[in-house]
Amino acid sequence: MTTISKRSVDATKAAEKDSYLRDKDLKWFGLKVTPTGRKVYLIQYRVGGRKGRTRRVTIGVHGVLTADQARARAKQLLGEVAAGCDPAAALREERGTGRLGELLTRFLEEHAKGKLKPSTAGEYHRLARLHILPVLQHRLARDISRSDVVRMHTALAAKPYQANRVAALLSKFFNWCEREGHRPDGSNPCRHVEKFGEVKRERFLSFEELTRLGEALRAAEDQRTASPWTIAAIRLLALTGARLSEILTLKWEFVDFERATIRLPDSKTGDKTVYLNAPALTVLTELHRVVGNPFVIVGERKGARLVNLQKPWRRIRKAAGLDDLRLHDLRHSFASIGASGGMSLPMIGALLGHSQPQTTHRYAHLAADPLRAASETIAGQIAGALAFPGKHPS
Repeated sequence: MTTISKRSVDATKAAEKDSYLRDKDLKWFGLKVTPTGRKVYLIQYRVGGRKGRTRRVTIGVHGVLTADQARARAKQLLGEVAAGCDPAAALREERGTGRLGELLTRFLEEHAKGKLKPSTAGEYHRLARLHILPVLQHRLARDISRSDVVRMHTALAAKPYQANRVAALLSKFFNWCEREGHRPDGSNPCRHVEKFGEVKRERFLSFEELTRLGEALRAAEDQRTASPWTIAAIRLLALTGARLSEILTLKWEFVDFERATIRLPDSKTGDKTVYLNAPALTVLTELHRVVGNPFVIVGERKGARLVNLQKPWRRIRKAAGLDDLRLHDLRHSFASIGASGGMSLPMIGALLGHSQPQTTHRYAHLAADPLRAASETIAGQIAGALAFPGKHPS
């Protein structure tokens, strides 16, 4: 028996069977740890005196709830017990509706974990933990109205992208609630909630900026202020237009030097082929392979990949005088150079691995530049032959 806190909960290890940790300060409050390591806060009490039946109520999962939040909820429920109520019976009556926190946890575990990519599932968990559960976790899912969703959405107005992602997650969750019978069909409260406008950022590197970035990378390489794998990752991002996750999770087994390709079995849009040009092949050929590590971009831990590129990237971009440049902008720059050079949008979309043509459409105005130049050249010759009066482009 100990005080249930973040430290004691984190220190509790899984056993072969369900194990329990009882709180020494709050009677009937405890923690269950499953063999898989899942940690669940709960209360256990008796109804009808010492010989009465034992009841157990799950409060929530550790990670979604903190120890302090679980303790506060336990006090509330145990107060109901002291007043002669039976929270377990009340929850059984609400079965099929349920509290939002409990149902959202189920949704994230049953739907998101099994059907979504790990990065998307992780983002769902983050949005739920930061923005949804602190506000709505103890409310009944059936009682959430459109005004509740609008208030939450509006509270995030300063971060429109974040606000829209929260609304999108809630919409999927309430659709799931309808399918599972926790809300009536067609009652999704996210319907008709207007999204905030999102300004698509278009940041492309000019030739001069690319040159500065190249100089900063060489300086980091010479002075050893960044690891060879960090520098290789940035160069590969710039040279291939691949996504950051695709480069950081790249394994040597996916690289085919003979065919000059990378075959990714599972990217954001499914399986994908990245075509390696000569400079990208050089980066990979010269990169040191670590024995026992399957990843191309090696991290500090033995056998692991590099997880986060942001810290060294900030140093390198600062040295290049490109403080506003994101790693994702290297992908945009790859596409913009192709569009400006006369490549078709379908070809650029294929190189980037876009599954929808409209995703590539942002580069349409750049693809028009070589067409304008060609039109000017043709018109200049025709105008000269026709002795067209006035000035015309040469």
